[in-house]
Amino acid sequence: MIIVGAGAAGLCAAITAARNGINVTLLEQNSRPGKKILVSGNGKCNITNAHITPARFHSQNPDFVEKVLEGYGVERVKNFFDSIGLPIIEGKEGKMFPMSLQAGTVTELLEYEAETLGVEIITACEVLRIDKKNDHFLLETSQGTMQCEKLLLASGSPAAPQLGGNESGLRFAASMGHTLIPSHPALTQLVSEEKWVKHASGVKVAGLAKLYANGAYITEKKGDLLFTNYGISGLAILDLSREVSLRLAEYEYCELSLDLMPGLNKERLAKFLLDRINQASQKPLTLWLQGIINKKLIHILLEQSGCKAKVEKELNRKEIGKLVYAIKNLKLSISDTKGFKGAEVATGGIDTREVDPVTMASRLVPNLYFAGEILDVDGDRGGFNFHFAWVSGMRSVKQT
Repeated sequence: MIIVGAGAAGLCAAITAARNGINVTLLEQNSRPGKKILVSGNGKCNITNAHITPARFHSQNPDFVEKVLEGYGVERVKNFFDSIGLPIIEGKEGKMFPMSLQAGTVTELLEYEAETLGVEIITACEVLRIDKKNDHFLLETSQGTMQCEKLLLASGSPAAPQLGGNESGLRFAASMGHTLIPSHPALTQLVSEEKWVKHASGVKVAGLAKLYANGAYITEKKGDLLFTNYGISGLAILDLSREVSLRLAEYEYCELSLDLMPGLNKERLAKFLLDRINQASQKPLTLWLQGIINKKLIHILLEQSGCKAKVEKELNRKEIGKLVYAIKNLKLSISDTKGFKGAEVATGGIDTREVDPVTMASRLVPNLYFAGEILDVDGDRGGFNFHFAWVSGMRSVKQT
């Protein structure tokens, strides 16, 4: 059996197959396996999540995800990593990490286990062409021609091209008759053409981001908001980015409404601000606001609010209302994402209606299998994408 791609799905599949007595050759275009694993989770590798449910994954065929996950929950993944000598611990939001908190541990133990089981790992090997000849697959690679009876494509998505992400596997699948769902960046930063973001660059707040497309409310996410010289990032933004990508691809106008103080509702915030007013004070409003708002954001909020007060004593209930609205609804138009280079994953991939969810086998091409990001499945931030990679890798060799 040949597996194309020594990422999370490919390594897991290679180990599982070898344990089942299958001879495996694992091809990797990079100079070493698991390059994406190494940089994941800020170098800690968020292996999975304690709260795995089908609702945390996205696909045009949700039933496929549900069937893949059936019987392959967190314990299944934990047991797999225990078997290679890697205990898993739980962090915030159910995120699961190696006890060492080092992504390098994950790749090294996976690679060691695979090689100990007899898996031949060939790195710096780019697959250039795949043809099906009778009962065999012929692979033209940068290291010569290879052939096999069973082929697993675990070559990933276009996300993170600097780590080797590309569409080669998708092109090979399409050449063999498979349908592709268009890919778009997900879990990525957002770009804005508004000039004020550059002035706010570096400011980080715990907020709430609401997405509007063509004026209609779409969804919202709570978490860090990080203003940058190109637009906005932060955990809440990464969580929103999938929907933004899809809307922008349909040429919809996307705008964020940012709540900079989600812990206070409008009434409580208004009372808080009114109680701070000293009617005899000549303190400039820009200075008065510095006590509660990052200095870089004050001029932006004042401009968006239309507040006419210049000094503290000029504030009244009407002007406070304008400030409250701006603080709770800071508007930021979005023109683009940071693209695949900034994306952790990609939407789209091989249409899963053409894949068996139990074995990950192609319904169109005998002895062809798929695992990981190459499929039209992407998960939320927090270990969900890795979870799908591990379990689809395990399933892809279950009955081969």
